[in-house]
Amino acid sequence: MKVNITSVHFKTDKKLEDFIQNKMEKLNGFYEGIIGGDVILKLEKKEKEGNKIAEIKLKIPGNDLYAKKQSKTFEQATDSAIEALKKQLTKHKEKIKGN
Repeated sequence: MKVNITSVHFKTDKKLEDFIQNKMEKLNGFYEGIIGGDVILKLEKKEKEGNKIAEIKLKIPGNDLYAKKQSKTFEQATDSAIEALKKQLTKHKEKIKGN
């Protein structure tokens, strides 16, 4: 799966990019039609705790799925967003089967 990782106002390290890529690849197990994904990482007001935001747009045939989560670390925010996308993928699969 092609994953584009964009960081706003900071530079990501290889470890974080690998973590995100790994998590995104696991979504293929939920739904085989995933075309790719865009991940945007942002820092919101640096002095505030829980200021790390992960936005993920998942490209699938028909429409795109989107999740945005905020947490203390980018890893936690990414995990939360991936969990939200898993639920969306499950609903999407059920909707397709129903048609």
